[in-house]
Amino acid sequence: MAQAAVAGEHATNTGISNWKVGFWTFLASECLFFGTLISTYMVYKGTALVGPYPEEIFSVITTTVSTTVLLFSSLAMVLALDQVQKANKKAAIGWLFAVIAMGGIFLVMEFQSYLKYIDYGLTLTSSTFGSSYYVLTGTHKVHVLFGMIWMGILAWRLHKDRIPPAKSEQVEIAGLYWHFVDIIWIVIFTLVYLIP
Repeated sequence: MAQAAVAGEHATNTGISNWKVGFWTFLASECLFFGTLISTYMVYKGTALVGPYPEEIFSVITTTVSTTVLLFSSLAMVLALDQVQKANKKAAIGWLFAVIAMGGIFLVMEFQSYLKYIDYGLTLTSSTFGSSYYVLTGTHKVHVLFGMIWMGILAWRLHKDRIPPAKSEQVEIAGLYWHFVDIIWIVIFTLVYLIP
């Protein structure tokens, strides 16, 4: 409660700010949303009557590299928050740009894989598997893109001195979102690419 008062934020009875409680609630709804998409994918994974099939086209090595890049972006997010809290604006902006760059590398690698899969004949309308695959992974990629835009806005606000250490919760909440996107990808990566 005292910490929230110092930051000039309203707190709930738990001592956690209303913004953070609200955002955790939003993330819970996102878990349900992705749970539905993942369940749909798992139901349709082995039911396609026509190929190509996952084991014929998926490149686990390429996806492992893009996954590693995305996971390292979470470390950059942690470092960005740390630098904001230490009032080191320049370093914080640098780490936010690192998050954006790694998110961009992930998206480019994944879209290159999409182009390869489309060449093999796996499209949104080729089979129930294709539809569920592209909807699941495409929705995740939209979340990554949104996160990159959010990080860019935070970097601009930091540059304009609009996020002092006392308001670092703005970056912390963005970090929660980014970590959530990474965790969801770990689940998707495991179920889609590692489990035949």
